Amino acid sequence: MTELILNREHYTRLIAEEVPQAKVFLWIATADLKDLHVSRGKRFVPFLAVLADLVGQGVYVRLMHAREPGPRFREDFDKYPDLLHPELFERILCPRLHTKAVIIDGRLAYLGSANLTGAGIGAKNDHRRNWEAGILTDDPKLVEPLMEELDTLWRGEHCPSCQRREVCPDPIA
Repeated sequence: MTELILNREHYTRLIAEEVPQAKVFLWIATADLKDLHVSRGKRFVPFLAVLADLVGQGVYVRLMHAREPGPRFREDFDKYPDLLHPELFERILCPRLHTKAVIIDGRLAYLGSANLTGAGIGAKNDHRRNWEAGILTDDPKLVEPLMEELDTLWRGEHCPSCQRREVCPDPIA
């Protein structure tokens, strides 16, 4: 299966339907990271609650982003102690990261334009969101090389030749 997802489908198909089904691991790469909220019953909660629930179920979560998130995200982050367990939740910051990708259990991948923000991928009103396009696939010919690329970044293999170390707030390697 390889499908095009557009606009609000980033929320309905990827964030609401697929991400909560992660059983082993969830990797997220985004350039921008903001205080994304998602629907949970009759109310909206920070997306961090979804990540904390996954971690509480033993799912390993990697979050890669390009810059420090805003104060609302940081304030919400502190409300989820499950995200303070480095054996199941890890986060890196790489100022050169511009990839927007999600890998779920090595079986499903998203690659597209949407950042992990309310306007990019959230449950916002259709008139208050970005126009986004992406591919959701379970094709191993696409999933595996994307996983390898994200893992290469995670291991810091690009760091020695990056030429941005002087502005990198927290070098990976």
